[in-house]
Amino acid sequence: MYDISTRKRALALLEQGRSLNSVSRETGISRASIRSWQGRLEPLPGIATPTPGPPADHQAYAYLLGLYLGDGCLSAHPRGTGYYLRIACADAWPGLIRLCREAITKVRPGTGVSSLQKEGYVIVTSYYRHWPHLFPQHGPGVKHNRRITLEPWQQDIVDAHPWEFVRGLGHSDGCRVTNWTTRLVGGETKRYEYPRYFFTNLSTDIRQLYTDTLDKVGVSWKQANAHNVSVARKVSVALMDTRVGPKH
Repeated sequence: MYDISTRKRALALLEQGRSLNSVSRETGISRASIRSWQGRLEPLPGIATPTPGPPADHQAYAYLLGLYLGDGCLSAHPRGTGYYLRIACADAWPGLIRLCREAITKVRPGTGVSSLQKEGYVIVTSYYRHWPHLFPQHGPGVKHNRRITLEPWQQDIVDAHPWEFVRGLGHSDGCRVTNWTTRLVGGETKRYEYPRYFFTNLSTDIRQLYTDTLDKVGVSWKQANAHNVSVARKVSVALMDTRVGPKH
């Protein structure tokens, strides 16, 4: 059973002039199902799927939401029975892979989690019928080409656990690096090193969610370039080290 938002997204693609085959391949929904929605958008009476409950663990959800917005996606099951949550994690960070699996388990206790090894990275995957209800930012196409906003209930969770959200975003599309510079001291050139955090994402909306949350937790930041947010002030870096830390 597909929810109304999923049906509307598929029909919107048809209205753009796409073929049934094209829409079916992109969404993973059968042509027969999409064709039937053209005459009846609402589900048949008596077979509506109950709306699922909220995330079981709000703190874990704030972290998982950050991971999803950075390196995650939802894919419909070919038979239309549910969705796969997929989050890409680099092999270089085994701790991140473990944290991702733990967060999924805490958000949906009893839901299976698997890992698919690719060249240089792992796709952490979990099947659940109602993932789009927990991640309503799901939609056709890449995230940076569509509007990304949080639902009020999601914003409430982020407001309650801002550091977990920052941590999830940072662990997906962020990094901690050591920069260096030279200064002339007493006629001698000395090298100075200093750490800083970067967050890189093509979506203006996702970068805004990141910087808005940094503002709330008192972290100073600046726009390093069109797609890159930098945290470089010593006090703010120390705060990030305490609450976020480098990927591991």
